[in-house]
Amino acid sequence: MKKLKSIAITLIILFTSAGSFAQQNKPRISLPDTARGTIGKANIIIAYSKPSVKNREIWGGLVKFDSVWRAGANEATTFETDRNIKIEGKLLPAGKYAFFLIPKEKGKWITIFNKVPKQWGAFKYDQSKDQLRLEIAPERVADKQEVLMYSITATGFSLLWENVVIPIRIKAQ
Repeated sequence: MKKLKSIAITLIILFTSAGSFAQQNKPRISLPDTARGTIGKANIIIAYSKPSVKNREIWGGLVKFDSVWRAGANEATTFETDRNIKIEGKLLPAGKYAFFLIPKEKGKWITIFNKVPKQWGAFKYDQSKDQLRLEIAPERVADKQEVLMYSITATGFSLLWENVVIPIRIKAQ
């Protein structure tokens, strides 16, 4: 009986420890980052994971044209404001949103502020949950930005990656 108990205990320990090893998180390749700033009296926080170019074709390659993209890596990028603001002249109420882009091969790109901030990527993106959609003209830059970056200034925010900048103008209410 003692032998049976010790075998059972050994098996429990073995299976418990094997499960904990299997559940360990692998290190992320695209590390999380946060951009913070103030526009007028509105506090803005953009939380994202920052992928690298790594000699890949980004626009039209890794990030497909005409498809919803999470505007970063891993979880959907989030955009948070503690006050109502106007983005490109349109109202965005205070709150936290998932931020998506639809890149276009030619013309303006679509920027999306979606009411479901906690999402993995854009796999369950639902257009009916969009709070605000805008068209923004991307700008090409000569200097290549290896790692995706967001910056917040007194007049808005920008996404910069590879050779593209997406500038978005904001006014606090």
